[in-house]
Amino acid sequence: MSDSVKVALVGCGFFARNHLFSWKDLAAEGADLVAVCDIDAAKAEAAAKEFNVPRWYTDFDAMVEAEQIDLLDIATRMDTHRMLVEKAIGRGIATIVQKPFAPTWADAVAMTAAAEKAGVFLAVHENFRFQTPLIRVAETLRTGVIGTPSWGRISFRTGYDIYAGQPYFFDEERFIILDLGVHTLDIARVFMGEVERVYCETQQRNPKVKAEDTATVMLKHVSGAVSVVDFTYESRKEPDPFPETMVEIEGPDGAVVVDAGLTMQVTSGGEMRREDIGAPLLHWTSKPWHVAQESVLITCRHMLESFRAKGAAATAAADNLKTFAVVEAAYESAASGTAVKPRAYP
Repeated sequence: MSDSVKVALVGCGFFARNHLFSWKDLAAEGADLVAVCDIDAAKAEAAAKEFNVPRWYTDFDAMVEAEQIDLLDIATRMDTHRMLVEKAIGRGIATIVQKPFAPTWADAVAMTAAAEKAGVFLAVHENFRFQTPLIRVAETLRTGVIGTPSWGRISFRTGYDIYAGQPYFFDEERFIILDLGVHTLDIARVFMGEVERVYCETQQRNPKVKAEDTATVMLKHVSGAVSVVDFTYESRKEPDPFPETMVEIEGPDGAVVVDAGLTMQVTSGGEMRREDIGAPLLHWTSKPWHVAQESVLITCRHMLESFRAKGAAATAAADNLKTFAVVEAAYESAASGTAVKPRAYP
């Protein structure tokens, strides 16, 4: 395509395969994956070979110097995000950065401010809100069929061994709220609106884990609605719904419920209907991961379209800071035992 967008990916590890498949699928829509980079040469070379990417690098500076990159996708660990993002912004390169946005509020604010000052596109790859089932819930709520949401619960509880693929989780100083809760707290914002107050209790149920592996968060929304957002990697129930997100949203005129099995129940006017909200299987996805995998494709497509339209993505840096502020408030609340008001930006 004459208006193709040259894309480069940095980070070829655990989750990056979903990004690689997504960008290759988006070639028909104008995405041209021209280079990949990883400090591990074997990973970078293997990714380039498998996905037919022209060039691979182990040095990020060398890649951005040599390539004409329109859109950079950063899929590395969060402690590298600020350095990579600020280098990309300094070169005027539109950038997507994997969640969590950063290890600290100060880092997230610094990146957002730098992008705004430079007038450079910066968005966070916050993909839960782009999962097909959760898109359908949001669409249903927007129709007003249950009225304005007044109470909700968003729950992600599993005992799946997430440590096997990401053993560094054992040693994180801040764990599940920043890794998983950032997703579900973002969904609470999407479904229920902005957050006025946060109260959180955390638990460390796995003795091998350094930080919290379970959290229960109560949110008071600006609208007056209340939601409970709970998540754990230490649930021992069968069947394990991993990696599905359970949802209950109540309004004055009805309710929306998503239970395990990707079925949405909508009650309105005293009647209930069921709808299959499962994601389709793609040529590279497999159950039970397919919902999460497909969301990466949908997220990348949204980023590509937003960049082309010269507009902000739904999960632009400034928007994601609102979710990050709720994460920070949850940690502050758990430490203090009191409710906390999320920080504001700027």
